[in-house]
Amino acid sequence: MDTLDCMRTFVAVAAQHSFTAGARQIGISTKLASKYVARLEERLGAQLFHRTTRSVTLTDTGQAYLERCLPLLDQIDEMEGVIQERQSELAGGIRITAPTGFGSRELVQAVTPFQQAHPKVQIEMLLSDYHAPIVEEGIDLAVRFGKLQDSTLVARKLCDMRLVVAAAPDYLQRNGEPGHPKALATHNCLLLQSSAQPDIWRFREAGEVTSVAVNGSFRANSPRAVAHMAAGGQGIARCPYYTVKPFVESGQLQLLFAECEDAPLPLYVVYPPSRHLTARIRALIEHLATWFQSGGQNLWAP
Repeated sequence: MDTLDCMRTFVAVAAQHSFTAGARQIGISTKLASKYVARLEERLGAQLFHRTTRSVTLTDTGQAYLERCLPLLDQIDEMEGVIQERQSELAGGIRITAPTGFGSRELVQAVTPFQQAHPKVQIEMLLSDYHAPIVEEGIDLAVRFGKLQDSTLVARKLCDMRLVVAAAPDYLQRNGEPGHPKALATHNCLLLQSSAQPDIWRFREAGEVTSVAVNGSFRANSPRAVAHMAAGGQGIARCPYYTVKPFVESGQLQLLFAECEDAPLPLYVVYPPSRHLTARIRALIEHLATWFQSGGQNLWAP
């Protein structure tokens, strides 16, 4: 039984907190995954997991072993990547996480041509509106918006995304069109809960920042949900341009205050500094940077 197979299985089970899900991740049976981990524990003479009927969690020894396994497996993947690079054919898995709404459409659109060009690369996309711990979950890359909270991560900027204010023509007909950003305080504003300050909207006028306190009858942690609600005439939304673009083009939404928008949101792809990037991961990073910096199918600006 190969020690590397045991180690990869251990890492997968640790990332998924489950023997079943970990086995599925690496394409083996749950029974074989349990056998690999048991053999590893026997070889080390230590228990790596606390096992209950509901959960699988690392012991202190397991956590220490995981922290040493990850860079070692990364180096092995790097060596394999060098060989693949020389053979001009990329292969192997990449785990990437991103926000649910963005990942399910925009990131899929970006990744599709990469997979068409490299059919032997298997991409596992983990979509969540919460930041997953990259190292602990065995994630290779994460796509994140705005100011990065974890300064230890290595970041590659992909693009800037406009934050726009939009409303449906029928809402404006019923309630009047605000003539100045400060007038938003009297409107039903649809709030993006996942932003840093959802009830404070900022605008830039003549080099000065204007902050407007807003409120309304709807909040959501998904910008797509906010955009759809605005398109239904329920209020005024402020969200990334890509979410409202289809509605603007169809006439269901119109942009407001385009001349004094706040600074755009940066979009990054990040990874741990300890990660030895394989050829396939480097290639994906370069592809994403090229895709989004070239306009990402005009999703970021009119």
